[in-house]
Amino acid sequence: MNQKFSLLSAAVLAAMLLAPASPAHASLPFFGKEEQQMPSLAPMLEQATPAVVYVSVAGSREVRQRMPEAFQYFFGQRGQGEMRREQPFRGLGSGVIIDAKKGYIVTNNHVVQDASEIQIRLKDGRTFTAKKLGSDPESDIALLQIEADNLVELPLADSDKLRVGDYAIAIGNPFGLEQTVTSGIISSLSRSGLNEGFEDFIQTDAAINSGNSGGALVNLRGELIGINTAILGPNGGNVGIGFAIPANMMKNLVEQIIEFGEIRRGSLGIRGNDVNSELTKALNLNVSRGAFVGEVLPDSAAAKSGLKSGDVIVSMNGNRIHSFNELRAKVATLGSGREAILGVLRDGKERDIKVVLQETTSGQVAATQLHPMLQGATLNNADKGVEVSSVEAESPAAQIGLRQGDIITGVNRQRVNNLAELRRLLEKRDGGVAALYIQRGNDQLYILIR
Repeated sequence: MNQKFSLLSAAVLAAMLLAPASPAHASLPFFGKEEQQMPSLAPMLEQATPAVVYVSVAGSREVRQRMPEAFQYFFGQRGQGEMRREQPFRGLGSGVIIDAKKGYIVTNNHVVQDASEIQIRLKDGRTFTAKKLGSDPESDIALLQIEADNLVELPLADSDKLRVGDYAIAIGNPFGLEQTVTSGIISSLSRSGLNEGFEDFIQTDAAINSGNSGGALVNLRGELIGINTAILGPNGGNVGIGFAIPANMMKNLVEQIIEFGEIRRGSLGIRGNDVNSELTKALNLNVSRGAFVGEVLPDSAAAKSGLKSGDVIVSMNGNRIHSFNELRAKVATLGSGREAILGVLRDGKERDIKVVLQETTSGQVAATQLHPMLQGATLNNADKGVEVSSVEAESPAAQIGLRQGDIITGVNRQRVNNLAELRRLLEKRDGGVAALYIQRGNDQLYILIR
């Protein structure tokens, strides 16, 4: 039996060695049928890539340079210490068409921030001027719109159903190389702590580089699972650690921009921290992850719903909550007036609590997000405007005359009731002078910023 097998094998090998060379595309013996196709992402990408666009921007930003003391005296600006001038800039990034009929395109706020001109180039070569409908620096989302026919949109996946290990494909324009595709997996979920904004990132090892910002992260069905936004790596290069804003978070923010022209953040009204091993041991909890409720603020959405200090929030709308930061981001981006079902662990038993989110009234932002000359000030919503809660010494905000306790009640004779209105009016100034109307005790004054 073994001898016959050896003779047969030798005969087959000899035939293969003596046979004339076959073309490279000829089917290989013993490996299946000739008509069988090799696995490929190409069919899906042929449908998905036309929905990813090239974004190019132009504008000017204010730059500050330290002024020598002698020049401070010469120019009559002693004590200010800085020269300010407008410097033109150009940039590029990516965007994703999410509504073909209305021409809605999502990108990152940092791609289009301060841009006075936004150009969109499609895969088919057509170019359009885009209008910015709204943006949110704290979540790094911006919504653009173009007027065009025959657009292709990406369908949205439910990003709450993603799992670590799922395949992910990034599509964008790294370093201006249009329609570049890279692949990888979902490396982790609910990442936060990269900056001070609202973060609930998808982490992926699909290569993301400069220019990918605002581009698409899709699954194997070509559905949008996230908007690529950031990387961790030396010198800005990719080392396999990239981050994307989940599609569900993006969808909530975009819906607010479309409906209200701004982001109306949801507020639960609690203070707390992550569940950790020390807390689990001290309170005899039977969970190791979640958001611990340390304090419920009076008259808040949490108080009205029946949440109590000592509760542990372990899910929101059926999706697990792993940390307090994750809960904070999901609540803020869901939006005010929205209903949420919280899974709460209390006295060792899990229960569902329905809560209607309130609008954030005590949201605090660093004023540099609104205007460079406000750098060094921290702003809060107040009953009659926007309160300056702190001002750093010798900061640009201090140099223009802002003081702690000032209330900003208007911009260019238009009433300001909250931070959202202040942001919108400052963005509308188009590079001109903005006159801030200030209430300081019993006094009223104007402060000019450029």
